[in-house]
Amino acid sequence: MRPVRGLAAALAEGPLVLDGGLSNQLEAQGCDLSDDLWSARLLADGPEQIEAAHAAYARAGAQVLITSSYQATFEGFARRGVSRAGAAALLARSVELARTAADAAREEAWVAASVGPYGAMLADGSEYRGRYGLTVRELADFHRPRIQALAAARPDVLALETVPDTDEARALLAAARDTGLPLWLSYTVARGHTRAGQDLAGAFALAAGNDQVIALGVNCCDPADADRAVELAARETGKPVVVYPNSGERWDAAAGRWHGRTTFDPARARGWQAAGARLIGGCCRVGPERVAALAEVIGGR
Repeated sequence: MRPVRGLAAALAEGPLVLDGGLSNQLEAQGCDLSDDLWSARLLADGPEQIEAAHAAYARAGAQVLITSSYQATFEGFARRGVSRAGAAALLARSVELARTAADAAREEAWVAASVGPYGAMLADGSEYRGRYGLTVRELADFHRPRIQALAAARPDVLALETVPDTDEARALLAAARDTGLPLWLSYTVARGHTRAGQDLAGAFALAAGNDQVIALGVNCCDPADADRAVELAARETGKPVVVYPNSGERWDAAAGRWHGRTTFDPARARGWQAAGARLIGGCCRVGPERVAALAEVIGGR
């Protein structure tokens, strides 16, 4: 169902349920994501699979659907021989596919255009390290064209997500400034710091006075790391907090598989909500079943 309110107005009234990990749902649908473009490849090769994944989360109770553009860049598509115009069309398609699923939802549903970090384009895990050796201006120049392409497709909000350090946060905020769209900024964190090892309070504070930022928080992290981060983000900024951690399992890059146990407990959302979280969902390995449980906990459905 098309939203009748802006996302900021909805957040002022209460918490909303975010979706979960898109890649794990696509794999559950039988998709092969062993590719540098990851889920973005399906924008060209299997858009119906992406729409089906969004629809699965909408049925589970997700009220905000994040597009499949996390790893979609002009540079990445160019390596596959896709023209610049073709890449812009694929970025727009990511918004359209999420919008179709959102429109089919029974209640209001918003579309968030995913803008992943520079390291996602490199596909070498550097988004979990940051500090790529580029200046803030160089990073902003990289992000600006795809942010503009996504904004032209008219999502409800930009999701500047899985940000590993404050340099990239500054670059993303600069690149998004002229879009006129509200946005959220979410860092990937570990042990109370950004992935680059920076003070998390300072990382949150740099966006505190930015009116374009309607929510601030963390994603793609261990659920335990999210607990303290939610409290810190609320205290440092006074803004609604966005939180969507991973399942808690660990990725073994050498073996190419996940291991360990799931520690994502939907009941944790009660504490996050009490601390100021208003956008609550899951990231890697958190599927529709857990999102449905999360929606029950926070009253999203």
